[in-house]
Amino acid sequence: MDEIINQTIDKLNSMKLRAMEQEYRRQVELPANATLPFDERLAMIVDAEWLAKSNNRLRRFLREANLRDPSANLEDINFEPSRKLDKAAILRLADCAWIKEGRDLIVTGATGTGKTYIVSAFGNAACRKNLKVRSYRVNRLLTDLAIGRGDGSYNRLLNDLKKPDLLILDDFGMSPLDPTACRDLLEVVDDRHGRKSIAISAQLPVADWHGVFEDATIADAVLDRLVNNAHRIEPKGPSLRPQNLNNDGGDSKT
Repeated sequence: MDEIINQTIDKLNSMKLRAMEQEYRRQVELPANATLPFDERLAMIVDAEWLAKSNNRLRRFLREANLRDPSANLEDINFEPSRKLDKAAILRLADCAWIKEGRDLIVTGATGTGKTYIVSAFGNAACRKNLKVRSYRVNRLLTDLAIGRGDGSYNRLLNDLKKPDLLILDDFGMSPLDPTACRDLLEVVDDRHGRKSIAISAQLPVADWHGVFEDATIADAVLDRLVNNAHRIEPKGPSLRPQNLNNDGGDSKT
């Protein structure tokens, strides 16, 4: 019997079924498990592997998402009355059905009101629904695209931006967009419009977005695609950042 057990452990190891191997070892080492029905013991072994793979996949999705705040969680959003957040509306979005439908999300508010935390929390929720997410600061993404025009990586980067189920564009409107940046942003938005979701955060209210674009025609095109069918969240209230925190412009966690 010991030889069969060892052979089974070796086979599980060779197939890289580590969690199944560990659960099998645990069952062998605890005599009480011998009284359990075979189907129950097998289910416990399979469940161990399924859970391990699910956790590994989530860790990979979160790592690839590159969220500004990886710890952000919808359940931990601050719903104090001064913030004027519609808790019911946010919870309705928590199932991420809007992402599967290819709809967009716009989060606007003053500095420190938690915009980055909110979009990161939705990114976290999407990863937990086995949806692929990528997060970028708008200015850095546009810089990468500008560099891509020169080094030949432009089309590859645009193609990569089509793939995630949710693309988070953080800190839109921090600086004016020259005509080239306008065109690049239109490419990104147009490639995803009606197919894949964008979540965008900005200090500027949507009514002021048009002025960010130096090319008014492209502004019309981008805003038409982004704004008309988007869910909106507008946190209010005083800044949630600690007063002694010297940071680079990201939002508070809540």
